[in-house]
Amino acid sequence: MARREFKLPDVGEGLTEAEIVSWLVEVGDTVSEDQPVAEVETDKAVVEVPAPVDGTVAEIRAEEGEMVPVGEVIIVFETESGGGATAAEEGVEPGDAEGTTATEQAGEAGAEAEPGGGASADTDAGAEAEPETPEGRVFAAPSARRLARELGVDIASVEGSGPGGRISEADVRARAEDSREAAAPSVEGGSASSATRRVSGGEGNEGQQTGGASAGGGAGGPTPAGRDRTLAAPATRRIAEERGVDIDDVPTDLEREGQPFVEAEQVVEYAEAQQRAQAADAAAVEAGGETEAAGAGVSAAGEDERVPYRGVRRTIGQQMERSKYTAPHVTHHDEADVTDLVEARGELAAVAEERGIRLTYLPIIAKAVVAALKEFPYLNSQLDEDSEEIVLRGEYNLGIAVGTDAGLMVPVVEGADRKGTLQLASEMNELIEKARERTIARDEMQGGTFTITNFGAIGGEYATPIINYPETAILGLGAIKQKPRVVDGEVVPRHVLTLSLSIDHRVIDGAEAARFTNRLIEYLENPTLLLLE
Repeated sequence: MARREFKLPDVGEGLTEAEIVSWLVEVGDTVSEDQPVAEVETDKAVVEVPAPVDGTVAEIRAEEGEMVPVGEVIIVFETESGGGATAAEEGVEPGDAEGTTATEQAGEAGAEAEPGGGASADTDAGAEAEPETPEGRVFAAPSARRLARELGVDIASVEGSGPGGRISEADVRARAEDSREAAAPSVEGGSASSATRRVSGGEGNEGQQTGGASAGGGAGGPTPAGRDRTLAAPATRRIAEERGVDIDDVPTDLEREGQPFVEAEQVVEYAEAQQRAQAADAAAVEAGGETEAAGAGVSAAGEDERVPYRGVRRTIGQQMERSKYTAPHVTHHDEADVTDLVEARGELAAVAEERGIRLTYLPIIAKAVVAALKEFPYLNSQLDEDSEEIVLRGEYNLGIAVGTDAGLMVPVVEGADRKGTLQLASEMNELIEKARERTIARDEMQGGTFTITNFGAIGGEYATPIINYPETAILGLGAIKQKPRVVDGEVVPRHVLTLSLSIDHRVIDGAEAARFTNRLIEYLENPTLLLLE
């Protein structure tokens, strides 16, 4: 059997890192070439990563939720000798030393292995190959490095609990906690142990349990707890994380490739032992025994929750920051009486339904927007700052802002001026669905010239939308509501749509924005005018 390392490929244009959302396989699973093995989140969408070979999963080197740089090994396969993918197929350039198999690396390392940096020259060929750490480089996730800087932790002093000894955020937090406890003065009558405090706080436990939940008090086995390294399936590690258990503390008598191996059942049993110990501690607290432990439990209940700022959410934030601090924003607000539009859409919706298309207001409004853009081309432009030129775009590619679980995405309908209302409706529906399901491609969110955002779908009326840079304008649609209006001297209920147009004031004057909005309102209040377009 040969071992094949597979590195995270560039699944997007210029991608430098991606988050492992979920593993679709576990250690020991048999896979075939092109079978999806993982889901990774780029700065735009979630994509599947396929296996490059037929074989068996030997190692999984990245945790779910971990940010992994492109080109780093995330999974290792065992294949038949001589079979499998080439180095280029594994996301490695031909001739790259890291493209060789782990077995070959172990044979070539010899006496050149870094002291304490992994497998030595006489490492058993069947043992799991340690990741390379050239020049003493610490094997840690980027997110763990960032957290270490925030907490003032020396990353080199942290012991990794992940696959291959990889350092995770939980390891960094545990190290920071241990440092704080070491610096804290002792309390007369004894203090709650670090393990007890971490359990109360709901975090992963990095040491022995007190109050009866010792390392041997869980699953029970000859392998001592508090190990430096433990092998486990991603699903098992997830259970351990959910239960607040350090995988290295779970006793086990199982081994895989010469290393301790923990199964999910052992984690559950150990966690239950911890819970029983905590219950005993709580009883002691009520009896007046361990007041400090009680205080730790109370404070833990009010702890903040930290949500990783990365992936799509980080990309959105960076784009919004760039736009807001590059283009001076001005927002023009107005209202349109769309009573006739509401009636027209009601009549056309049934016809569209017969053709299998769901017709909303958005495609009709998009037609009106394109018609107005043709008369006011500066609203369909961008500023080329390098050449100091305003580019009046010859295309009308409408971006449609879509709210998803991961944040705002903007699919682009290309050539909106060349498409009828039903075709626009069909394409918009498809793109919006793909965005919400996170299956949309990167190129389907590029090349926009003007963006529409519909915050009225959740009940809003007015807003100050941020321009989708490098565009120079964005239109926000409020909710269509019935409001009193004076018609022919009488107050009657009318359907009113609120509009919020944000512009880049470097390119577009406020008067131009007002004239564009007035023309758009004319089309919306008299939708039959669109028949002439």
